[in-house]
Amino acid sequence: MRIDNLRSAVLERRGAEVRFHPRYLELAGWYHFQPRPCRPARGNEKGRVERSIGFLRESFFAGRSVTTVADLNRAVWRWCDEVAARRPWPDDTQRTVESVFEDEQPRLLALPQHPLQIVHRSVVVSGKTIYVRFDSNDYSIHPSVVGKDLSLIATDTLIRLLDGAVEIARHARSWDHGERVTDPAHARAVLDQKGMGLDHSSRTPLEVIVPEATAFVDAAFADGQHGTSAILNRLSNLLSLYGSAALATALREALGRGSPTLASVEYLIEQQRRTSRRNPPLPVDLGDRPDLAALHVRPHDLVDYDQLTIPTTDSDSDEGNEDE
Repeated sequence: MRIDNLRSAVLERRGAEVRFHPRYLELAGWYHFQPRPCRPARGNEKGRVERSIGFLRESFFAGRSVTTVADLNRAVWRWCDEVAARRPWPDDTQRTVESVFEDEQPRLLALPQHPLQIVHRSVVVSGKTIYVRFDSNDYSIHPSVVGKDLSLIATDTLIRLLDGAVEIARHARSWDHGERVTDPAHARAVLDQKGMGLDHSSRTPLEVIVPEATAFVDAAFADGQHGTSAILNRLSNLLSLYGSAALATALREALGRGSPTLASVEYLIEQQRRTSRRNPPLPVDLGDRPDLAALHVRPHDLVDYDQLTIPTTDSDSDEGNEDE
C-alpha cells in the first residue's frame, strides 16, 4: 500500500531504512497489507497519493458539513457506494471501479472477522478537581482518585478511565471544544465528602437570611460550576441590593427551571424589579473609606420627623417669645 511519509505512519527514515509507527504496523498486520512509503523527492510517487486525497477532498468534503463522527461515517459509506465505486476505472473508462473490484475480490484475502479496535491510550492525572482533560475537554472522575495517575482509553465514541485494571469512569466522548462532561454520581460524591458542598455547622449570614442559597450553590456545583466563595459573594451583593425576599424568589425560580447559574438569578431578579417598576438600586462604593464598611448607624424614630410637618400656631410662637 503506497503512503506518504506522514508522522502517524513513518516515525523516521534513513535512506531506504524506515522505522514505522508501531500502531500503524499493527494496523497493517491486522488487515494484511504491506506499507510502502513514498521515497523523498520523488514527485511521481507522491502524486498518486495526493491525487486520491484530492479526489476525496473535492468529491466528498467540498460543500459538506457534519456534526458528529457517526454522521461522518454514514456519509462516507454512502459516498463510497454511490460515487467512488461508480467512477470510471482509469485503465478502462468503459468499466467502473466497482465492476473491476468485483472481478478482483475472489483473489483477495478475506477481511478479519472483527475490526481492529483503534484506541488512544495515555496516562492522565487530575489536579485539585474531579476532572481530567483530554483533547480540549474535561471528564469527571470519582473524588477518591483525584491526584492519582490514571490510564485513559479513548475511542471515537467512548472515554474510559482506569485505576490500574479497574475502570473508575466511563463517558461518551465529546468532539466539542472546552466541554465539561460530568457523571452526576461523581458530583454527589464530592458533595457528600464536603457536607453537601458547604459547612452547614457554620453557615454564612447569607444562608441564614436566605436558606435557598445553600440549595442553589449545591445545585451549581453538581452542574459542574466551581468557585463556591465567588458565588456566595455575588449572592451577598444581590441580597444587599435587592433584599432577601426578591433574592429568595429568584433562587427558587432558577432552581425550578433547572438553571442554577448566577446569570439566571440576576436575570430573574432584574425581571422582578422591572415588573414592580422599582428604580434600579445604586450600590454604595466604600472603596475610599473602608473604615465605614462596618459602621452601624442607629435609625431615629420616624415619628420625630413627622413632627416637622405639623404647622405652628400664633400661640406657639407667643409661648416661644415668653420663654425667651
